[in-house]
Amino acid sequence: MVQTIDIKVFPDQVENEDFLREMVVKAVKVPAQRVFSIHLVKKSLDARGRRPYFILRYDVFIDEKPTPQVSVSSLYQNVTNNRPVVIVGAGPAGYFAALECLISGIKPIVLERGKPVQERRRDLRAIQQFGEVNPDSNYCFGEGGAGTYSDGKLYTRSHKRGKIDKVLRQLTEHGAPDEILSDAHPHIGSNKLPKIIEAIRQTILTHGGEVWFDKKVCDISVKEGRVEGVHCTDGSFFETEALILATGHSARDIFSLFAEKNWTIEAKDFALGLRIEHAQKTIDRFQYHQAEREENLPAASYAVVAQVENKGVFSFCMCPGGLVVPAATSPGEIVVNGMSLSRRDSPFANSGFVTSVSVEELKDHGYKGIFAAMDFQRDVEQKMFSFGDGTQKAPAQRVQDFVDGIVSSELNATSYIPGLISAPLHQLLPSFIYQRLRKGLIDINKKMRGYLTNEANIIGVESRTSSPVKIPRDDLTLMHPDVKGLFPCGEGAGYAGGILSAAMDGQRCAAALVTYFNQNKVV
Repeated sequence: MVQTIDIKVFPDQVENEDFLREMVVKAVKVPAQRVFSIHLVKKSLDARGRRPYFILRYDVFIDEKPTPQVSVSSLYQNVTNNRPVVIVGAGPAGYFAALECLISGIKPIVLERGKPVQERRRDLRAIQQFGEVNPDSNYCFGEGGAGTYSDGKLYTRSHKRGKIDKVLRQLTEHGAPDEILSDAHPHIGSNKLPKIIEAIRQTILTHGGEVWFDKKVCDISVKEGRVEGVHCTDGSFFETEALILATGHSARDIFSLFAEKNWTIEAKDFALGLRIEHAQKTIDRFQYHQAEREENLPAASYAVVAQVENKGVFSFCMCPGGLVVPAATSPGEIVVNGMSLSRRDSPFANSGFVTSVSVEELKDHGYKGIFAAMDFQRDVEQKMFSFGDGTQKAPAQRVQDFVDGIVSSELNATSYIPGLISAPLHQLLPSFIYQRLRKGLIDINKKMRGYLTNEANIIGVESRTSSPVKIPRDDLTLMHPDVKGLFPCGEGAGYAGGILSAAMDGQRCAAALVTYFNQNKVV
């Protein structure tokens, strides 16, 4: 018999294994000798009361032993001589599509425009310390995708629990900590993700797949309405009868390629704003109601939202104990993002603070057509850069000054390595964006007193929240409507919003590809 129970424990009890087992046995009300095993299913934190506590959910095996779980890795086949498929992009969508191909007996050939995950570090150092942006290797492009060096949070709104579990298990089988299987808000950290990504690559290679770096796709060859291969800027050509396109939310050149070929693409609503950075101690006080954070409590996080003029204003990609990082993908633009290491021990907490931007409203501001949102995004990023000194120093204000429309005489300490420049963000932002953010801050401060403070900085610009262009696909086949065998996938196609959802979309596209092959007798 398996019984599922919840127990509540305080932070000073949560690491005491003997105490926890005693609590579990007491909760199931059977003699201790009948309990063969206890398995932690979920760990969550409730900080609403005077003292935070953890809720631990266990599966308790009474009078029986748990059945050993078959590893996902045991399902991978050797595909060396099997039918190939090209996957463009080595982010979570691309790599998890490749792993799914190994299960299905298809040979994945992954083409990545950027560099291997460890080599990316040199280009990140160049943008951090010298303001040099490599358009193909940065915080957005390169092995592992945008999530690798921007936190590694594993949150999703998806309710497809089985598929979520599969992705989490694959991550643990490649070196992620087991805690991600039970944590309510799992997180790996940008210091641990590179080795996990390298392990995934090795799995693909060991089973006969291929992974190529510095392979920037510049053309997709189509014959009689079907994919037949892809061309790269170095002159190489990869023949394929199907293509999973998982290029991420910032591959503007791919969007332009579709426009040149007159293939269907759509302007897409997205969100744009700034990144707000408080001292982590401030957020801890807000959330835990404690002068000093109690031992065993994680750095506190938050989620805030307001409605202004029927538009959402909300926090995005909140990074407790984190760092603000430069996320530009081209010279001449300023883009910021956030990340955390696994310990989340930075003295700063940061979050995107953004507002929804609709394609419809952009028409009133002179932006029209399929690239309306992308052009608007680019214009704001370039305007932020034009105010600076030609480096990746980011324009910033203290938060109360931003609301009051005052240029800050000085700025607070920051985690942003390139440095900040005091700037009139209230003027650099389009007026309708500024007014919504301003009103949103005032409203949120009524619920979270002290959030609006001159002890915090607000930094521009947070603009890569999601893709501003959608490459559409059929709801059933997952193929592009104009090209058979072309499967738009992940964030660049507008079908995902983070590591987990992108990975699950990669799996889904790989499964759809198998159906396509079978129906067309390709295998």
